[in-house]
Amino acid sequence: MPHNDPSRAAEAALTAPGAPFAVVRAEDGSPLYAGGPRTLREFVEATWAFGDRAFLVGDARTYTYGEFFAAASALARRFVEVYGLKPGDRAVVAMRNHPEWQIAFWAAQLAGLVAVPLNAWWTEAEFTYALDDCAPGVLLVDGERLARVQGWLGAHPTVRCVIFHHEDHEDAAEPVAGERVELYADLPAADPRDAPPDVEVQAEDDATIIYTSGTTGRPKGAVATHLAQAGAAMNPLYHASLSALGRGQIPGQGPTPVSLMTFPFLHVAAFSGVYAAMAAGGTLVLMRKWDAGNALGLIREHGVTHYAGVPSTALQLLDAAVAAGDGLASLGALNTGGAAAPPDLVARLTAQHGERIEPRNGYGLTETSGGVLANFGARYRAHPDSIGRPTPATEVRIVGPGGEGLDEGEVGELWLRGQSLVRGYWNDPAATAEAFTQGGWFRTGDLATARDGHVSVVDRIKDMVIRGGENVYCVEVEAVLHDHPDVLDAAVLGVPHPVLGEEVAAVVQLRPGATAGTEELRAHVRASLASFKVPAHVLVREGALPRNATGKILKRELRGSVREQVAGGTP
Repeated sequence: MPHNDPSRAAEAALTAPGAPFAVVRAEDGSPLYAGGPRTLREFVEATWAFGDRAFLVGDARTYTYGEFFAAASALARRFVEVYGLKPGDRAVVAMRNHPEWQIAFWAAQLAGLVAVPLNAWWTEAEFTYALDDCAPGVLLVDGERLARVQGWLGAHPTVRCVIFHHEDHEDAAEPVAGERVELYADLPAADPRDAPPDVEVQAEDDATIIYTSGTTGRPKGAVATHLAQAGAAMNPLYHASLSALGRGQIPGQGPTPVSLMTFPFLHVAAFSGVYAAMAAGGTLVLMRKWDAGNALGLIREHGVTHYAGVPSTALQLLDAAVAAGDGLASLGALNTGGAAAPPDLVARLTAQHGERIEPRNGYGLTETSGGVLANFGARYRAHPDSIGRPTPATEVRIVGPGGEGLDEGEVGELWLRGQSLVRGYWNDPAATAEAFTQGGWFRTGDLATARDGHVSVVDRIKDMVIRGGENVYCVEVEAVLHDHPDVLDAAVLGVPHPVLGEEVAAVVQLRPGATAGTEELRAHVRASLASFKVPAHVLVREGALPRNATGKILKRELRGSVREQVAGGTP
């Protein structure tokens, strides 16, 4: 961008000394917001003032801010006064995007517990690994998840459990007998006059553990402090303020935002959206599962102003709107995240709706607690292949193989430092030391370039497929394939998909005389891993997979032929 870019003046105004997003320096030199909350308890307590405004709109009911805060406070008091949980104990949250997911999460924060959101699509084995790792004191699950955690719960007789929406599912497992397992529907009604429990929460205390897979294929628990999550809550407010100034508006004025929540609540992209809504007293309209036609109906019914989702759902929404002749009249912003957005998405949006709907995208990771770079409005239309510029409390470096800084425009690894970064991985000092430098820089594993502060991600170092916003780590799928008795060797990689961004493909070499077919191998993976990790394409190879001198599979030699076979219709 040219140096006379008016957005530079807006950034300077928002970050000047005494301004809302001014920064100071931590001991390691990393930037921190000078103002704003320092804990998530402080952040959520401020929402009580929004009272009767609608906050969570679900299928069955709507919670106002007052009802939400009362419910979260009551559950937090139960954690402390009845269950005997203490600050620092872990509270697992595993359920669909019910309104009660947010009640459970924020109750944990009000009680000083460490919230551990788990992927609702995980299998029993995946749940068991994470539960063993984080050792929670309470499980907060819905009826659909109960069967997958009940075995673990039965083996840990001191752990409490609260079951939400058990009555919604005829095939839900019967709860384990005993006083330590309760149905949320049976708990006493919340009294809006009751305050949260009297516990002390410090900025340096752990607030969340969010699991992300690493190159070993085993999930790692990324641990964020309250100060980090408070920074993550400030980041979307900064972007919203910068966006408003760019459109000639005063930040904080105008209609209250109404957002359609399509990200699973456990996803850090959802955290950014939830934080933005809560800070403004906005409304979150929830979906049980993604359906473009249903999304159109909800946008019309509730006057949705903000849409956020992975690029695949955004493209489907635009297609559905054209097919239905729906002009998306209430919508003012279309935000994509969780996966790389195809550059033509902005062109399609502009062609259909002009500049009325602002395009937005950005970049964030589990380790950054949500979005830390963003691109929107005129800048996004001019640079649709960029993820934008960082927040004031985030620093960016593009480095070479030895950690040296590179000249502008050169491709290197993207390193990040700032307030919202996690402090490390739960019970995994080796992985923490590998990912973070002594100066607090996080090695993202992404290859990027920067020009005039504008960052573009060009490739990934990490062996990972991003399928519709879900991270699929190839070694994890390869390990399951290797467990099949007919499989001699296997390699997993991503292939392009017009809607999902990427699909998972597997190249398999069978043992001599073996007869396993593609559907049998896919079923084998499905028995152990979540459905989004199951290869859409399994290609059986006659000869050995190409390897280098050290035995590593040369996937670059496989990609071309795999893409050709997939494009040609090979299953």
